[in-house]
Amino acid sequence: MGQRASGRPGTAGSGGTESGTDGPAGLLRQLSPYLFMSLLRSDQRLKAEQYVQGLLAAEGRKTLRNIAAQLGGESAQQSVHHFISGSSWGWGPVRQSLVRYAEQLVKPQAWVVRATLIPKSGAHAVGVVRHFLPQLGRAVNAQQALGAWLVSEQAGVPVDWSLVLSGPWLDDPARRARANIPAEAGAVTVGEYARDLVMRTPGPWGPPGLPVVLDAPGLDPRELVRMREGTDVPLVMRICRETVLSVNGAALPGCSLQELPAWRIVESVKRLWRRAEWQDPRGGRTTGMMAAVPVRVSAGGSGAGGAPVLQALLLAEWAAPDRRPVRFWLTEAAAGLPPAYLLRLTRLTDTVARDVTEVSERVGMLDFAGRSFQGWHRHITLASVAHLAVAASAPGQGPAARPLLLGVA
Repeated sequence: MGQRASGRPGTAGSGGTESGTDGPAGLLRQLSPYLFMSLLRSDQRLKAEQYVQGLLAAEGRKTLRNIAAQLGGESAQQSVHHFISGSSWGWGPVRQSLVRYAEQLVKPQAWVVRATLIPKSGAHAVGVVRHFLPQLGRAVNAQQALGAWLVSEQAGVPVDWSLVLSGPWLDDPARRARANIPAEAGAVTVGEYARDLVMRTPGPWGPPGLPVVLDAPGLDPRELVRMREGTDVPLVMRICRETVLSVNGAALPGCSLQELPAWRIVESVKRLWRRAEWQDPRGGRTTGMMAAVPVRVSAGGSGAGGAPVLQALLLAEWAAPDRRPVRFWLTEAAAGLPPAYLLRLTRLTDTVARDVTEVSERVGMLDFAGRSFQGWHRHITLASVAHLAVAASAPGQGPAARPLLLGVA
């Protein structure tokens, strides 16, 4: 695949020629009949395409008002609001269509399941609670969303989303009613979301057997044990440096079996350190250090009482030999996959982080300010379609470089 476009949807959607189409807007016109075929009424299919075109063309925050301004001004605002927050069309089938075309256009190497905090100015948008942001050093009002991405080293496309709902939104009947939160919606963890969406077999969600990378703060290593049940899909999950583990003494005889933070375990086995080289999301190469340490993970926390124990690998990476490891990952040792390959998979999270900034934020993925649960899901689904149009319009990734299989049922 060639170099990526700048990711500026306002520019890309304005009619310039990219990859044999007139940019994201042209690719959207080509894909819309297939992405939106699940919408039963022709006016809904038209409005869906127009909404995505509005996301591509609107300047600034992609509010319903700004999108409506692209579609006819104030006279269109009520229609747009109803289509997103008050209509009856389902977003699930649209997302399944999005998976099929993202798979063709991106040629994914893995799923990345990512947690995203979406700061909000008020406390009334659906799902908003107080979250502490370390980079700001304070708590803010924010939504937390879980996104499933199909990712290659060149591009990533979000194809499904879950809005994390906590006690204040689940336990208050009046608040649930105001936000139209359905009865079946409940609390969900990152592990549960990943298992139910992309690790279940069989399922409608794209290419089977793709590795899964979990990228979320505060993941409990015991989740790895629970997620391995009933699936052999390769799984790598990010953990924090203070996560307590124990070395697998059978694989590393002579090492202390004391439970220690992940960073101390890595620093105690310097004989396992190796130099490594990676390709970064912008096409360059970076060099650094890596380590793969056999460890044990128990579903019961300590392995006592017959709790299942998983033989795992603790993976770490960092910039130079004289610095400390900065990123830590956990994966099942029995998978037999080379540590260098697994760490290369974890680098796909950098592709996602880049595309969130260069594409998702520019097409308004995080801009929905409404109070409706359904509105949030519909907006973020159509913003994901806009993201696909921008990402797939990059030189070397559009239909001129790779024929599209259109009309797949």
